[in-house]
Amino acid sequence: MAALVPAVRPRRGAISIPTPIRIILFDQRNCGRSLPSAADPETDLSLNTTWHLVADIERLRAHLGIDSWLLFGNSWGSTLALAYAETHPERVAAIVLSGVTTTRRSEIDWLCRGMAPLFPEEWHRFRQVIPAGSQGRDEDIVAAYHRLLNDPDPETRFKAARDWHDWEAASILLADPQGRPRRWADPAYMLTRARIITHYFSNGAWLEDGQLLKNAARLIGSPGILLQGRLDIEAPLVTAWELARAWPQSELSILAHAAHSTANPDMSAAIVTATDRFRYFPQK
Repeated sequence: MAALVPAVRPRRGAISIPTPIRIILFDQRNCGRSLPSAADPETDLSLNTTWHLVADIERLRAHLGIDSWLLFGNSWGSTLALAYAETHPERVAAIVLSGVTTTRRSEIDWLCRGMAPLFPEEWHRFRQVIPAGSQGRDEDIVAAYHRLLNDPDPETRFKAARDWHDWEAASILLADPQGRPRRWADPAYMLTRARIITHYFSNGAWLEDGQLLKNAARLIGSPGILLQGRLDIEAPLVTAWELARAWPQSELSILAHAAHSTANPDMSAAIVTATDRFRYFPQK
């Protein structure tokens, strides 16, 4: 998730010069350069929840002296942006989301099990890493991976992280054979990401099921643009469509050849265009 601070529109008749936009990027708790890292099995994630992150974002806004800002989020970032915006609507001037998710139970189940008929070979490998007889083999695969990712043995943890990302890559590579993110080549990054994902999924992201859609009325007053790839199997179009229906001030744009990656040329261009549309907007 990122935030952009609005520019001041030049006076009529003033000399036209490029207007700077202040872009604020931050690393969420226990990932990126935020320490301690979730890659360290000794790192306690109990204080890493959706609501801790929402509070972090609001503290960052206050620390930087920003009255209101444009939010941008992709994938999990869209869930976090919605959670923040519904908690602090008075601080949100506009929102741009791509790869829209709300981390409902149905979305978690789709990613971790529902896609299986589309990728039977990859699903077979994804399940085979779980010992025979394990509860996760037939029931809660998220809990099983969460256990493996917190195993005392480093090789077990790293193998689970690789297997998790191989499963996610199945849908990404279907749409774009070159689309595997470069950072997924870093074992420490994969372990950090997988450990945090399973931590959040195991707890339903600390959201009541469907909460962000149910509370979409809180977004009234903030315009939004939703960018969704037609080929996004990881986060199917239905979530963005449902959010657009629940949020009348939003506009849904479906990109015919994009999937779940901001690196796709069509998606990256659409993000720039969308944020440019909010280059000048009134602060609240």
